[in-house]
Amino acid sequence: MELFFSDVFNVDPGLVEEYGAFNISLINDLPLFVDPFLLFNSDNPAYQELHDEILRYLRFLKEMSEEGSIRRGLLSSWFLFPEVKQNWLGYSLVGNEGSGLGPDFAEALHRNLHTIFSNFGQEGITRSSHLEKLCLIKDGVGRDNISDFTTNLIKGFLLRYTQAFAQDHIDVSLRKRVTVDRVKFNYDTRSWERGTFDLPYYNSHYVILTPKNILTKDDTWINKSDLVSDFEDIADAIPNAQLRDQVNEYFIRMLPRDPRKAPTKKDIREAVSYTVGNFPEFIDYYIRYKEDHGDEAKALSEQHVREVEIIFIHQLRQFAETLLSRTDFYKTTGGTYEEARARIFFLKDVIENKGGHRLFFDAKGQPIRRESDLQILFRLTWVGTSCDVSREVNDGRGPVDFKVSRGKWDKSLVEFKLAKNTHLRQNLEKQVAIYEKASDAPKSLRVIIYFTDEELYRVQKILNEIGLENNSDIILIDARSTNKPSGSKAK
Repeated sequence: MELFFSDVFNVDPGLVEEYGAFNISLINDLPLFVDPFLLFNSDNPAYQELHDEILRYLRFLKEMSEEGSIRRGLLSSWFLFPEVKQNWLGYSLVGNEGSGLGPDFAEALHRNLHTIFSNFGQEGITRSSHLEKLCLIKDGVGRDNISDFTTNLIKGFLLRYTQAFAQDHIDVSLRKRVTVDRVKFNYDTRSWERGTFDLPYYNSHYVILTPKNILTKDDTWINKSDLVSDFEDIADAIPNAQLRDQVNEYFIRMLPRDPRKAPTKKDIREAVSYTVGNFPEFIDYYIRYKEDHGDEAKALSEQHVREVEIIFIHQLRQFAETLLSRTDFYKTTGGTYEEARARIFFLKDVIENKGGHRLFFDAKGQPIRRESDLQILFRLTWVGTSCDVSREVNDGRGPVDFKVSRGKWDKSLVEFKLAKNTHLRQNLEKQVAIYEKASDAPKSLRVIIYFTDEELYRVQKILNEIGLENNSDIILIDARSTNKPSGSKAK
C-alpha cells in the first residue's frame, strides 16, 4: 500500500529514519511545520548557518522597506512566497495544495520591518533576531506562515538534502532532474536564482524530504499563546525594576475591575495585548525567556513529531495492513455511503480504543479540539479507493467537509464537527440537508467528536431535542482522555 514516501519509492522506512527525515505521506499533507527556532538553537553548524541566512534576507527586506515605497512587482518578488507544497507538510486537507504567503503577509512584514523590527540585528536583550516576532504582533500570522516563509528561505538546503538521499537509495527510474525556481537569492542582482536537482519524482511532481529535528506540530517555540500564558512570569523576571513595575501596573489596570468575578481568558488576552502594545520591549524579554529555555523546544518538538509518527504513520499503517490482509475493507463493496461509514468506524476504533485520542491533546494534557486532525486521518483511510474524495466542495450553498462519489449517481457527504461547536444544532437541523440538495447527494454522514463528559451531555441533549438521538447517520467519537488505557497498554 503506497501510503508514505518509503512505500512509493521502494525504500526501507528504516533508511529514512536513519537519515533523519520525516517519512511523509504522498496522499495528504501531515500536520507538521518548520520551526526556525530549532535552526537557531541547534548545535548543528549547518542549521545555524541557515538561520543566519534567514536573518540576512530579513535585513535585506528591512533595508528595502526603509528606502521607501516598493514597486508592486518587487514587493511580489521579495515578500510573496508560494507554499512549498512538495514537502507534503502543513494543513492542506486534501492533497498538498496550500495557500502560501499572500499579500496580507507581505504587507504585514513590509510594514512591521521598521516598527517591531526597528532594532533588527542590534538587539540588546535577545541573543539573536527572530522572524517569529512578527506573529506576536500581527493577528492572523501563525505557525503556517512562519513555516512557509522559513521553508522558502531554506529550500536550497532541503533540495540538496533530498537529492543526497535519493541518489544513494532511490532507483534512477523513480528520480528526475528538475529545475526549481527561487532556490537562492542573489544580493548583487536582488533576484532569485534557479537550481537543477536530481529528485524523487511522483505523480508529475518532485518530492522534498525534511529533517525531523526542525519540525514541530502545534506551534512554533516563539508564539502568541505562550506570550499570554507566560506573561506574568516573564513580567516578574524583567531585571529593570522600573519597567517591571510599570508593566505589572499597566497590566492590572487593563483588567476589568469587577470584584464579583475573576477575569476571563479573553480579558487576560486583551490586557496582555494592550500592555505589549504600550511596552513593546516586553516582547524582547519574552523572546529572551524562550531563548534561555531552548532545550525545552527541542524536547517538545521531538515529542510532537513522535506523536504524529505514531498516529499518522505507525498506527495507520498497522491498521491498514491488518485490514488489507484480513478483511475486505479496501475492496470496493457497496456504495459510497457504505464505504464512508466503514472508514468512519475505523477511525472511531483508532481514537477510542487504539490511543488515537492523544493526537487531539497538547503536551499539558489539554484538548486541542481540532477538526482538521480528524479530517486528515479520514482522508488517509481512502488510499487505493476507486472513489473521488473531494474536500470542501461548494456546490452553491456553502462548502461541505467531504464529498465521496463514484460516478454521477453514487454520491455521499461527510461532515465533521466538534461537540463544542456553537452552531452544532443548526448544522444538525439544516446544513447537511442543504448540502445534499445542492450536491445531488441523497445520503450524508455526520461525525461529532467530544472530549469531556460535559460535551457528550451537550450533544446528547441536542440530539434528543431535535429527535435525532437514534439516527444511524450521526456517529459520535469519544476522544476523552479520562477513560482511555495508558499509552503503554493501548494497542
